[in-house]
Amino acid sequence: MIARRRSIALEAPFNIAAERKPARLSRYQREVIGGLLLLTPALLILLVLVVYPFLYAIWLGFFDKAVGTAAKFVGLANFRYVITWPQFTAALANTAIFTIVAVAVKFVLGMGVAVVLNQHIRGRNFFRAFLLLPWVMPAFVVYLTWRWLYDPLMGLLNYALFDLGLITRPIAFLSTKETAMISVIIAHAWRGFPFFAISFLAGMQTVPPELYEAAQVDGASRWQQFRYITLPSLYHIIGVVLLLSTIWTANAFEPVYLLTGGGPSDATTVYTMLVYLVGMINMRLGEAAAVSVLFLPLLIGLVMVVTGLLQRRGEA
Repeated sequence: MIARRRSIALEAPFNIAAERKPARLSRYQREVIGGLLLLTPALLILLVLVVYPFLYAIWLGFFDKAVGTAAKFVGLANFRYVITWPQFTAALANTAIFTIVAVAVKFVLGMGVAVVLNQHIRGRNFFRAFLLLPWVMPAFVVYLTWRWLYDPLMGLLNYALFDLGLITRPIAFLSTKETAMISVIIAHAWRGFPFFAISFLAGMQTVPPELYEAAQVDGASRWQQFRYITLPSLYHIIGVVLLLSTIWTANAFEPVYLLTGGGPSDATTVYTMLVYLVGMINMRLGEAAAVSVLFLPLLIGLVMVVTGLLQRRGEA
């Protein structure tokens, strides 16, 4: 009897240890952990390339920092100083004009081209592929080509206008205040409208043909079909495309830098060009960061306006 009790007492700890084995993770928990592991590289890249530079730019705006010198905390002095610049006010207006007009031109051109290429025309597939050429070309090549086209002495546009008898002397498209901004907008719109066209064309391909057939039977015109069938079917695509294009256009740097350099007399100086001039040319990093931070509300405002208008339109 004593030996039996001893054996039971010896076996008890092993039974308790066996009962305390850790429970295995469920399938859902394993999927969550696996998903987080897969997202880790992307999150690290996002933190290093986006979040950290963004926070560092805000932090730098509160310091007097030049290249080769130590940073000195100055509080809001950089922001107060930047607001008094005439160049800042000009850049604010130029950025708004450039963004609104360029996005509107790209929208109209993209929608028109998409409607045409959605029809059953000969060579439709070729034109659809050819449409992407301006979008896939490097920005450096595109804007240098447009710079040659605008040249007052050797540019193709002046030669064509001379031959047509529309002008009697060359036009300096990029050297006068009256034509510089519109010239930059045209070049930028030419490169950017294929993104609109391809996106809208993809949306039009999803519209059931039966809707157009029923509308034709009811006597609807082409404009009525476009207004009441095509456009409502594209509201979500239009919202995404306009939102992305507004952000990209407001932050565009290559067209201004390669065509005009911000001139003449700050006529085309957008905020990205102003940041470049202050930070890279004048080496004033604190003031350049202040300019970037001050333009942040403008960008957020443009995005909110576009999103609000499209949301109300979609609900209506």
